[in-house]
Amino acid sequence: MEVLPIIALTLQIALVATVIDVPFAIGLSWLIIKKRVPGSFVLDILASLPLAVPPVVVGYLLLILLGRNGPVGGIIQSLFGTDIVFTWLAAAMAASIVSFPLMARTIMVSMRGVDEGLERSARSLGASAWRVLFTITIPLAYRGILAGVLLGFVRAMSEFGATIVVAGNIPGRTQTLPLAIFSRVQLGDNEVALRLVAVSIGLAVITLALHNWLLERSQAGPEVT
Repeated sequence: MEVLPIIALTLQIALVATVIDVPFAIGLSWLIIKKRVPGSFVLDILASLPLAVPPVVVGYLLLILLGRNGPVGGIIQSLFGTDIVFTWLAAAMAASIVSFPLMARTIMVSMRGVDEGLERSARSLGASAWRVLFTITIPLAYRGILAGVLLGFVRAMSEFGATIVVAGNIPGRTQTLPLAIFSRVQLGDNEVALRLVAVSIGLAVITLALHNWLLERSQAGPEVT
């Protein structure tokens, strides 16, 4: 069994899922923590919902949404003549939804630590809310943001339940490390399963070590340049 293609596909799916999540996580965190828009409480609940429900629920809802007869899948099928379900893109979408709460909540904590006095001073000098976000809030919270991105990435790498429902377990197409481990265990191939487990743990340890280092640096206080 070729391990490198499985690792490559897992990293590809996790990377795409993370890229999808980053702008939404930063934007939602800004709306809830800094703008305090009406309905922030509801937005916070919705952002955390994928963390509270079983991943298989996320996968099933995506299957309904993206299926050929679904509201999104039907449009894509009619326009491009292709399906999203049971592809690596479906796996990336499932991973992005499941990993989103961890990324968003870490970014919220980081943004909450930015001195609001600096932001108010910038606004009083004529800076727009968007300019304050990109020139003050994000630069001062960047370590926490990176920590949230890494946490979302490592969660996306380990996604299983939602992925297997909406993308299946197709070798060479949608089979990520967790799915490959599941297949090897079912077949009784313990040697390959243990090899994949070691790779999965190694990737997770590296990512989490970097996440914890960034989080410690962030909690030590933002840098003011």
